Amino acid sequence: MNRFSPSRLFAALLCAGLTLSAQAQDKDVRLPDLGSSANALISPQEAQDYGAAMLRQMRALDMVVDDPMLDDYINDLGYRLVAGSEKPKEHFSFFIEKDNVINAFAAPGGYIAVNSGLITITNSESELAGVIAHEIGHITQNHLQRAFEASKKDTPLMALVLLGAIVAGAGASAGDAAGAILMGGQGLLMQRQINFTRKDEVEADRAGIQTLANAGFDPAAMASFFERMQDTLRVGSGGDLGDVPAFLQDHPVTLSRISDAKSRAGALIAQQKLRPPGSTLDKSQWEKSTAPIAYVKDPTVLGHRERKGDLDTYLLMRERVRVLSGDAQQLATFYANNLQNQHDFNTPANHYGYALALIRSNRGAKAADELQPLVATHPDNQIVRLAMADAKLQAGRRAEALALYADLNQQSPRNRAIAMGYAKALTEGGTQAEANQAATMLMPMLDNNEEPELYRAFARASDKAGDSVRAGEAFADASYLSGRPFDAMEQLKRLLQRPDLDYYARARIQARINDLTPLVMELRKRRVQTDDNPDGRSQQPLQSGANCQGRVCFSAGDSRR
Repeated sequence: MNRFSPSRLFAALLCAGLTLSAQAQDKDVRLPDLGSSANALISPQEAQDYGAAMLRQMRALDMVVDDPMLDDYINDLGYRLVAGSEKPKEHFSFFIEKDNVINAFAAPGGYIAVNSGLITITNSESELAGVIAHEIGHITQNHLQRAFEASKKDTPLMALVLLGAIVAGAGASAGDAAGAILMGGQGLLMQRQINFTRKDEVEADRAGIQTLANAGFDPAAMASFFERMQDTLRVGSGGDLGDVPAFLQDHPVTLSRISDAKSRAGALIAQQKLRPPGSTLDKSQWEKSTAPIAYVKDPTVLGHRERKGDLDTYLLMRERVRVLSGDAQQLATFYANNLQNQHDFNTPANHYGYALALIRSNRGAKAADELQPLVATHPDNQIVRLAMADAKLQAGRRAEALALYADLNQQSPRNRAIAMGYAKALTEGGTQAEANQAATMLMPMLDNNEEPELYRAFARASDKAGDSVRAGEAFADASYLSGRPFDAMEQLKRLLQRPDLDYYARARIQARINDLTPLVMELRKRRVQTDDNPDGRSQQPLQSGANCQGRVCFSAGDSRR
């Protein structure tokens, strides 16, 4: 896989960046027919390049919840919906934005973000699926391309504002100004950036409701969620725009829109009652119409329901999102107080959330005690057992943790969450042979994966196993995927100077440098200020012979993160 591929990145940033711009300027804009010249203004590859670049910059600003378990969950859910949409062969990628504001958005290239605050406020998986289906509807109905066609005369200026807001906010010396700069830029164009015309919103609703039904979810969930959001506004503090949930600002809800959604959902529910029992997705028909899709081989499998008595995965993931996007100490207190004082709060999901908060606040022994009843009641649940392995490792019970990781890995050898936990346990405090085992386990997972922490885990394992060249390559990849291309380039150049490189390693490294050069040159040409740009506001020299991750540089053999 070519991990960099930035040759057309800035063309995409300057063209596709404002695919997200002035969409709310004309409320009654006449939408062009599908297949209009908008498709010629930005190619699918350019749109995908922009979406990927946007995600990398968001990671540089620590705006993404990077967790392999949540990543798999949100993408499994998203692709189950995609399989039931009008365009199941389109490229999509789903991720969770680390923001407690209730919102979600669709970006070019099929990139769909769901804010952590939106996930934690939903009452059911169908409600969460309804929001995602709505955003999928914006993509499948070509709303981004149509808006770009309508606003193409105004986009160059807006593109520069958006690009400047993103990259300037990444500067090391910006401090809190990073978010302020980004939000300042968004203040000018966020209302236009993601907002669509009312007609677009209704179209996305209708497409999303049909997608919900096709994927086996409650088609009424979208309308019920919108209604709850409107109730939130109704009991708010007087109509000040600052008090309106961001979701309602970006997705204005009217009584007629809710009524239309309910009507369509009711008709689909009536149709579902006439169908024979079983999956709403016919596997043979699905294969004819959608295969091949790399991520989802069989949506009827993704659509399975937990067996009676099993823990609800959605509820567990909702609490995981809450903990991983919040303050662990405060959340541990929140869970403890409510578990003690609120009878209705005493649920398996909340006990799981409490255990995660304890682990994140370095109280592994107490977390293991909290998880023990859940493990005893649900001995086959991998989510709970993995949390127990993490808790035992943190509590110093390494042998028990390794045995549990090994058993989980044997059951699910391609599960990234399990593999990364197991690799960490093998690498930290382990032997060189154990570190080599960890690197061997992680290496196949690097292909077609853009999660920086996976590359860092592989790099640390490779370094301890004695393969400092592979470690250096992986650290460079992690820097690039974290929105730090200058760090990546410097690390690769230092690697290339090593006298002990064999032919294949030298060729790999040189290919990476060749791929990354156009992006770095364009950033320097435009004097873009980023944390890792030596021509920008941070000019601290990189340490010779060091591996740099984020703002931390360390030499080979140092396992600090």
